[in-house]
Amino acid sequence: MNSYDLIDYISNSTKKTPVKFYIKGKELKDSLSTYEYYGDDSSGVVFCELKEAEALKKELDDKLTQSRIEMDRLNSAIPLADYSQYNCRIEPGVHIRDQVEIGDGCVLMMGAVINIGAQIGKNTMIDMNTVLGGRATVGDNCHIGAGTVLAGVIEPPSADPVVVEDNVLIGANAVVLEGVQIGEGAVIAAGSIVIDDVPAGAVYAGAPAKKIKDVDDQTKQKTEVMASLRQL
Repeated sequence: MNSYDLIDYISNSTKKTPVKFYIKGKELKDSLSTYEYYGDDSSGVVFCELKEAEALKKELDDKLTQSRIEMDRLNSAIPLADYSQYNCRIEPGVHIRDQVEIGDGCVLMMGAVINIGAQIGKNTMIDMNTVLGGRATVGDNCHIGAGTVLAGVIEPPSADPVVVEDNVLIGANAVVLEGVQIGEGAVIAAGSIVIDDVPAGAVYAGAPAKKIKDVDDQTKQKTEVMASLRQL
């Protein structure tokens, strides 16, 4: 999806505030037959929208002895993805928004955030607390280091997204600005801030990142991607 498609998708989506409505009281079950309710006559939890929970609380007022509404978002436009569609390893604490493509054999480590429209190729590892912004693209057999940010582009819609080609390694806590393209087999040192395109097979480091050499045998040894870590 391009930026205009994503903007249309977000603006026209039904904004939702899903909640868990915990209740205790008496004679509850019959009053909740039309809701997604898990419990009995004296206690349980209702899964519903915030407005429904507020209305239900008023409706059940004389039957309730205790209640609590729990929510983790407000007027959310983009749901989280259905993780079961992916053939990869997703560790606890990962957040993947809808409209994200993830290739087979990928590994997404704890705390990674993948925003709408992002694309990840096969057998790529997205390490802990990494952020892939909207429409960011990462190729096959890459390693994106912990805490790295690939800047997203949804607005302005005319801007280009970050593109990381195949077999790239980016060290921890790097930042790649919007519109930057990183060529196949390149290496980005930890902590770098990448503001310009990186040619294939180059090693970049610094803030702003500059070329320090071409990838050589020593670099390949230090940046080897292990297929065994991507086995399901």
